[in-house]
Amino acid sequence: MGRTLRSIFLLGASLAVAGMLAGCGGFKPASNAKAMAPLKQETVSRLAGMGSSPGAGMMVRIFKESSELEVWKQTASGYKLFKSYQICAWSGDLGPKVKEGDRQSPEGFYTITPGLMNPNSNYYLAFNTGFPNKFDRAYGRTGSDLMVHGDCSSRGCYSMTDESIAEIYALARETFKGGNPSFQLQIYPFRMTAANLAKHADNPNMSFWRDIKEGYDRFELSRAPVNWDVCNREYVFDVPGGTVLDAAGACPVTVAQNIPQAVKDKMAADEAAMATEVANLADKAARAAAEAQKAADAEAAAKARGEAIGSFIGGLFGGGQQVQGVIDPSIIPPIPRPRLHRSA
Repeated sequence: MGRTLRSIFLLGASLAVAGMLAGCGGFKPASNAKAMAPLKQETVSRLAGMGSSPGAGMMVRIFKESSELEVWKQTASGYKLFKSYQICAWSGDLGPKVKEGDRQSPEGFYTITPGLMNPNSNYYLAFNTGFPNKFDRAYGRTGSDLMVHGDCSSRGCYSMTDESIAEIYALARETFKGGNPSFQLQIYPFRMTAANLAKHADNPNMSFWRDIKEGYDRFELSRAPVNWDVCNREYVFDVPGGTVLDAAGACPVTVAQNIPQAVKDKMAADEAAMATEVANLADKAARAAAEAQKAADAEAAAKARGEAIGSFIGGLFGGGQQVQGVIDPSIIPPIPRPRLHRSA
């Protein structure tokens, strides 16, 4: 074919492949003016008021159960919460994504680089979560184009309003412009409190959740993004520099024991509180079951008494039959009227 036709064919094929791979993010050749929209002055002023700036470091946390997305910004005294956004929709249940097509939204720790930003998303704006990460791949988990995007609809992604994703996208863009090569995305099923863990204690994902809770605890104590890696198919944190880890291999002793005392203390306290809360919930469930049984027994006793009384009254008036505790008047012998009312 001629050079011009060949060029057109190749361009069309490229666009078709991009469309097939797009997933939640989508591919839509369009002006990305909305992706370059400046931050509102109100947002810039709010950042300054908390001791940060558009170019400062950024971190994002997502909590599925409460449908919240938090943006944290770096300040001189650690990371501070800039804003919490309501998530419009996320798909699936609590728990990590396992395979392509399960319509689950991922959980875990992800690193967002400029290459994961999608200014041409079919869903207004988007950034890719980076799923599957090193941990996910260690378990053979599959899936592609798992995004945080606009448009309030989800097929395994986290969907925001267009207004929310526009601000989040701009904050990320300015963070990259400020010289930061990436920002961290932490995704949890819920806030990793003892009460929430106890509420879901029988969930089959509990072992995984205990694993990612260490990262949650570290951030709660340090107010800094965690340095994570994977060995023994587990998340590990603050790995000594220069250490190369095999995701499926055994963790070096220096890594396995690299847990600050403050984190150990928090984890132990939360485990104890969780055990107490699980016991309390079990006791509450037992009391509720006992109350329900008591009510059922009382109802059965009342029904039995009603049937007994009906039978007794029926016997007084000549053995009238009783059906389900109700006397049938048609078969009760007539009662003689007082003398004055009798006919002559």
